[in-house]
Amino acid sequence: MPRLGVCSWSLQPSSAGDLTARILECGVAAVQLALDPIRTGAWDQETTFRTLRDNDITLLSGMMATKGEDYSTLKTIRVTGGVRPDETWPDNLAAAKANAELAERLGLSLVTLHAGFLPHDPADPERGRMIERLTKIAEIFESHHARVALETGQESADTLLHVLAELPDSVGVNFDPANMILYGMGDPIEALRKLAPSVAQIHLKDATPAVTPESWGAEVAAGRGAVDWKAFFQTYTSQALSCNLVIEREAGDSRITDVRLAAALARADLPGLR
Repeated sequence: MPRLGVCSWSLQPSSAGDLTARILECGVAAVQLALDPIRTGAWDQETTFRTLRDNDITLLSGMMATKGEDYSTLKTIRVTGGVRPDETWPDNLAAAKANAELAERLGLSLVTLHAGFLPHDPADPERGRMIERLTKIAEIFESHHARVALETGQESADTLLHVLAELPDSVGVNFDPANMILYGMGDPIEALRKLAPSVAQIHLKDATPAVTPESWGAEVAAGRGAVDWKAFFQTYTSQALSCNLVIEREAGDSRITDVRLAAALARADLPGLR
């Protein structure tokens, strides 16, 4: 059965103990763990693993951030996001190697990341460079018994499908319906249908669309945005998906309350969810 968890970074924890307490307060017992605080030494690996294990919290997957991302505007993240910038690629490659080793030590078989804005045109040399870099990252994680999943949203489902066809078979999709809305990249329900065979994990997140071109939409608590959750969960079921669902909340001052709302929403439509 699929598991229901929460993204560690959504809870803004100060330590492994704080993270554990907040996860339990959310009413779930599983987490997607941000790897970079452990990789950099901000959090101790053994303490983090032991604290989660001793409280029966399951590690579902890891998340790797990329250096230099600037989310202030759509324009800045288009330039700075993921593996696209040449100036941050050496650092991101080194981080991928260290995170892959860490994932293996933690027993993780899945790590997600943002690829960055993937050009739609197959002839765009920028797209070719990004595919080369993503292939390298995928091979690094494969060598440590983990697969990579690319988060949706910064390109259309069709573009992502074509890119996936050029990447190693192990590369999957971390499907985020809110990102499709935030970036104006199409209907998330239709996108889920198209990408279903490659979906390795889902982020449960909601958003409202932008009111003006080239501006952000707004992330909101699940059930208060533009995602049609009834149709979303029906599609999850009809496409025979069984991947884990992880609640992500990146805005607002009531994160735990909002995570609990999202958990209730998911459990209402997927009663077998643990």
